[in-house]
Amino acid sequence: MIREVISYEWFTVFMVLGLSLITMAKVLFTNRFLDFIGVLGNSKYLKLYTKDQKFIDFFDGLLFLNLAIGLSIFGYFSYLMLVPTEIFELDVFLKILLGITGISLIKILIERLVGSLFEIDKLIDSYLFQKISYKNFNGFVLLITNTLLLYVINPTKNIIVGVVALMVLINLIGFMTSFKNHQKTVTNNLFYFILYLCALEIGPYLILYKIIVEYKA
Repeated sequence: MIREVISYEWFTVFMVLGLSLITMAKVLFTNRFLDFIGVLGNSKYLKLYTKDQKFIDFFDGLLFLNLAIGLSIFGYFSYLMLVPTEIFELDVFLKILLGITGISLIKILIERLVGSLFEIDKLIDSYLFQKISYKNFNGFVLLITNTLLLYVINPTKNIIVGVVALMVLINLIGFMTSFKNHQKTVTNNLFYFILYLCALEIGPYLILYKIIVEYKA
């Protein structure tokens, strides 16, 4: 039986939008889309499309927008479940969506700039492509997860934590794949790569954690 969720019609609207973006990507880039579906199991997609990446990639853009929508839905919906006294506010949700999109894009631009400054452009571009690919795959996971949480199963704290752990695992698989594919290059530029990781991978999450802790306090 489909679980009735009267207060969350806007979640449905945005999920349909996310599904439309995925459908558009499949229709416009059929072969690439089919290769992308298997990115978690093999490196065929990465080998085929890493060299053909562009600064602005429409295929990745469509999947990224779906990811941003999925993250916003999952994050806000999870918060509403953990804090049941709150109600859905469209303006707050749009701010979250805009924040996730804006921060992600700014972070990518800064990463490319850092790669250029340290003269490791090819390494960073390849790493970014692979990282973005695995993150976009999380968009598929979130679309399914959000649908189940909204209309099929009763969400619990353990389920929410499990979904977060699954997304982290997918990103770790992507990181390990990237490291394996560029092990020699990374080893030759180990200092710069560690500096990059600390500044642009670990640093932002520590700052975000501190902001959340201070907000709760």
